[in-house]
Amino acid sequence: MSRIFISGSSTGLGMMAADLLAAQDHEIVLHARNAARAEAARKELPQAKAVVVGDLETIEGAKNVAAQVNALGRFDAVMHNAAVGYREGHRLTADGLPHVFAINTLSAYILTALIRRPKRLVYLSSGMHRHAHANLDDILWKQRHWNGSTAYAESKLHDAMLAFAIARRWPGVFSNALEPGWVPTRMGGPGAPDDMSQAHLTQTWLVAGEDPKADVTGHYFYHLQRMEPNAEARDEALQDRLVAICAEISGIALEA
Repeated sequence: MSRIFISGSSTGLGMMAADLLAAQDHEIVLHARNAARAEAARKELPQAKAVVVGDLETIEGAKNVAAQVNALGRFDAVMHNAAVGYREGHRLTADGLPHVFAINTLSAYILTALIRRPKRLVYLSSGMHRHAHANLDDILWKQRHWNGSTAYAESKLHDAMLAFAIARRWPGVFSNALEPGWVPTRMGGPGAPDDMSQAHLTQTWLVAGEDPKADVTGHYFYHLQRMEPNAEARDEALQDRLVAICAEISGIALEA
């Protein structure tokens, strides 16, 4: 049995993964943005050990979520699932950051940096990252005209970059990224064409720790198969620069 924390798990793929992992007798801690979502998550998955409540949109919110997770003890695995989608308008958070970047990129970095180091880390990316550029010179969209689809794709590239940066820096941790497919969740929309029944299997396999074939690091997956990501995700200089940017913005250093 593994102890697993899943961010953004009150609905959608996060809840689907949690439900499957709980059925496999793993101890699951969920995360919800607010109290109403937390209550709904408890009803949806009563066997969950706990539900951490906090909005990852702000730096303080993400720090608070990490503190709540740490108060529950050390986890074997953390799944970075929380995200907003590609149809988002341009909105700044209380920290003055584009909220797509704040939730999809920066909160994943903050949770990685502050939650006590687990054995396994899994970051949900997207097939849309393949056609994106990291655009680290304008990561906060101060110079470009906003495009929600591009902002989302960039953030999912950042998540893969972060997974691989961690794989390099923390050799004792299995750190991987994946794309679940374009599936008809609330984020994906009703017209999404991919198989919903497959969308949560890879991440559950990677975090469960029951199959020796999942004892790998620095890889990218789609439907349980390794795939090569966008080449920029493999660029170590870009990875290090992304980590440095996130550390500067958040004021939180990533432990060596």
